[in-house]
Amino acid sequence: MKNSVQLANRFREVLLDGKWVANTNYKELLSEIGWQQATKRVTTLNTIAAITAHINYYLEGVLNVFEGGNLEIHDKYSFDFPPLQSEEAWNELRSRLFANAENFAVHIESHSDTDLDEIFVDPKYGTYARNIEGMIEHCYYHLGQISLLNKLTQE
Repeated sequence: MKNSVQLANRFREVLLDGKWVANTNYKELLSEIGWQQATKRVTTLNTIAAITAHINYYLEGVLNVFEGGNLEIHDKYSFDFPPLQSEEAWNELRSRLFANAENFAVHIESHSDTDLDEIFVDPKYGTYARNIEGMIEHCYYHLGQISLLNKLTQE
């Protein structure tokens, strides 16, 4: 199996359909959470909605590069979103996240092993493989936070 297919499968596991590492994934967990719970604040922690928007922000930014564009995302803006004001806005955010995740996985699969070893945008960011693996790790990190927030915000 090509390395890109293995990476795409790992990526799909955390976002769309796996249970191997965390016994859940974004799609399963977020599908059970409504807007009120997603926007409920626990002390000074980020909300579930904010973390979801944060992950989607990075997916959209890297997808832009995969599709031939520039890397235009910045860490300092990665939580800079207006609060969600409705269930419809929450549903739209989840739908965008899941669509972007599948698109991202398809792009991963399209890379050859040689492509994965190429520099991602700038040498300071390392290779495509490093950035894809970093995205997977980043997603798992925040999935853990969402899982805890889910337990803390249930009524």
